[in-house]
Amino acid sequence: MRWNRPNRKGSEHGLTLVELIVTVAILGILASAAIPIARFKVQREKERELRRDLWEMRDAIDHYKDAADKGAFQTKVDSMNYPPDLQTLVNGVDVQGKKLKFLRRIPVDPITGKAEWGLRSMQDDPDSDSFGGQNVFDVYSKSQGTALDGTKYSTW
Repeated sequence: MRWNRPNRKGSEHGLTLVELIVTVAILGILASAAIPIARFKVQREKERELRRDLWEMRDAIDHYKDAADKGAFQTKVDSMNYPPDLQTLVNGVDVQGKKLKFLRRIPVDPITGKAEWGLRSMQDDPDSDSFGGQNVFDVYSKSQGTALDGTKYSTW
């Protein structure tokens, strides 16, 4: 025997107000969980880019020093064969009639959004945040922020 429900006249199929509220609440919870994850991912990507940019500039400084140490070009006596500034790495130096470039461009710091970097010379103290101006021995981020691992960006 088959049971048939009587079909009420005027009844409609759809969501009740309670079902709609529960659905919106679930979607809200899922969205609020996704936002911190997205921010974390963006921050991690910026940090990865910062590490890459610092490595690229430090590698260019090292290549410049190696070439100067081998006598490929002349440098100032007090420079200890390090470049005078980052722009020299981009502009290059003349070596036997050819331009030897060490860096394509000065990268933009992904944390600060500016192409400004902290510089240290050989004559500066290792923890100094002021540049002596004699040569560029090291570069660092000018950001005062803290990385995801708890370290300051300026110490990278």
